[in-house]
Amino acid sequence: MNANEMTRVVLIEGKAYQRHADGALTPLADLTDDAGLDGLSAADIEAQAHADPDAAPMSDEAWLKARLDKPEKMPVGLKLDRDVVEWFKAQGGRGYQTRINAVLRRYMEANRKAS
Repeated sequence: MNANEMTRVVLIEGKAYQRHADGALTPLADLTDDAGLDGLSAADIEAQAHADPDAAPMSDEAWLKARLDKPEKMPVGLKLDRDVVEWFKAQGGRGYQTRINAVLRRYMEANRKAS
């Protein structure tokens, strides 16, 4: 990817994915060292963030150009087995359709790569 090309990132259930030009999504790796962060004070974390050249603050102009892409949703009539729907609802109730969509997306991505 060249410097002028915009990276599109979408969030699905709080997990970040990179959207490619063909519509494919690639999960972005979580590089956070949670154990290391637990041992640092807030001041230490702030100092490290300011020292990181990749963490430079964004300008107002950059924020004006920033976009949060959300996948376009399409309503469909779909009949699912009752126990499948009840299971997804039991995992947290609200948002069960989003979870079903995430499972279908992972299946699609796995099979798209295999083709």
